[in-house]
Amino acid sequence: MLPILRTCLVGGLALASVPVTAADLGAPRAPAPVYAAPVQPLSIVSEIRIGGAVQDPGSAEGKARGFSTTNVNGEILFAKPVLSLDPFWQAFVPRPTVGGSYNTGGRTSYAYLGATWTVDLFPETLGRRVFLEGFFGGAAHNGYTGPKAGTPYGFNTLGCNPLFREAAALGFRITERLSIMATVEHMSNAGLCANNRGLTNYGGKIGYTF
Repeated sequence: MLPILRTCLVGGLALASVPVTAADLGAPRAPAPVYAAPVQPLSIVSEIRIGGAVQDPGSAEGKARGFSTTNVNGEILFAKPVLSLDPFWQAFVPRPTVGGSYNTGGRTSYAYLGATWTVDLFPETLGRRVFLEGFFGGAAHNGYTGPKAGTPYGFNTLGCNPLFREAAALGFRITERLSIMATVEHMSNAGLCANNRGLTNYGGKIGYTF
């Protein structure tokens, strides 16, 4: 009987040494962590984007042989120069941005420089995937700036070079790295020159975050 008791004692001690987890007790599993975009990218470049847009529908710039002209756009957003641990204040720090847009119909093309602000919409409800953006800066272009009477066919009278550029986007993060956006942008001289027809373009972009 002694060997049998010794075997039972050793087995009982071995079972007692096995840790008991919450799952073993039938407790609910912890929820998956809430999605959050990277606060600080791994390089000076925060994000690159490519996309396209329709050039100022309804204007002279938006018509070429009866069809709307389109733009091909590229953009680089750099890391925020200042970081804050408070998400509220962090949203006020923009990302320096450079980009350019080429018009495939031979109308006005341009390059721009400025700052982009990104804010998550209803982060707790939508899991930090939906965001709103605003851009402000300047744009240099190859469009027409002369008198309105001499405006070439297919061009808007932009009046000045460079112009102010404002843009907005509504975006969705597909993954931590990949996002898509619907965009609108406007360029004008804010009445600083005699003519101020401006350009308003509508399009979309795909972004990759580093």
